[in-house]
Amino acid sequence: MTPDTRCAWCGTDPLYVAYHDTEWGVPERDGRALYEKLMLDGFQAGLAWITILRKRENFRRAFEGFEPARIARWGEAEVARCLADPGIVRHRGKIEAAIDGARAWERIEAREGFSDFLWAFTGGAPLQPARADMSAVPTETPESRAMSKALKAEGFRFVGPTIVYAFMQAVGMVNDHVVTCHRHADLAR
Repeated sequence: MTPDTRCAWCGTDPLYVAYHDTEWGVPERDGRALYEKLMLDGFQAGLAWITILRKRENFRRAFEGFEPARIARWGEAEVARCLADPGIVRHRGKIEAAIDGARAWERIEAREGFSDFLWAFTGGAPLQPARADMSAVPTETPESRAMSKALKAEGFRFVGPTIVYAFMQAVGMVNDHVVTCHRHADLAR
């Protein structure tokens, strides 16, 4: 396999290729980084991931580096500021969901650690399904349905099982690089 043998979804856009080759599917254990990715996946609902990826730095600026302790204290002034920011997805429900998610993150972090809470759904290790091609990749799994239900019970929104499965793929909880992709074997170790 050569570096040009990739999962078909990333196409040839240099930003998407770099994301595929360096981030997607790499196990993430940092609770703050997991919160950021979960929120960005929520903002993606109804949009293409490349849209969010192109705006990611704007989101990081607007959301104060996705520091949950800061966002949890936000009120209407910060919501209004975000609604006026053309560099991000301006959707009141999603912005307010990020605030609610930060508050839920704080509760979970204090109780057991956000990373441990999420990784428990895969038994603490990345799932390794070894899919032959993209048609074998599901849009949701029993694990994503269980995680979605638990996140909703904690107060998160925009965390349906399909969004959660995309999140699980992105943060390496499941290695869904197809077996012909040059990244599959590295992440299967």
